[in-house]
Amino acid sequence: MATGGALARAKGVLLALMEQAYRRRERVALLCFAGTRVELRLPPRKAAAWNDDWIAPIGAGGGTPLGPAIAQAAQLLASAAGPGGEGWLWLLTDGRARDRPDRPREAAQARVIDFEQGRVRLGRAQALALAWGVDCLRPGDWA
Repeated sequence: MATGGALARAKGVLLALMEQAYRRRERVALLCFAGTRVELRLPPRKAAAWNDDWIAPIGAGGGTPLGPAIAQAAQLLASAAGPGGEGWLWLLTDGRARDRPDRPREAAQARVIDFEQGRVRLGRAQALALAWGVDCLRPGDWA
């Protein structure tokens, strides 16, 4: 995500998703992962208004700890789901992770947004979405 503007596009999609959640009065949480770290940037709470200053520090680069990130997402979904709650998981990725974790059973709905670019496309985000049985969208198709 660190090259070719993919991170900037992902931040734009993230802002739009958060704005949509705010308008719908939904609960949200945000996990960021890059290098060897998975960071809970926003614990589960009711969506609030967002801005560029808040999202600017999100970075990319290094390895991609996708497995640990998905495991932590499953824990968040399990703890945040209320009675009859429907947990959504939006995975924004360039598909460079080598592991392919299972879809969390706590995610009633999931989408993968594929930010992969370049001449040689590995198709890992598409393969993950296929394994999960969910849609794999490009950045402009997510709405």
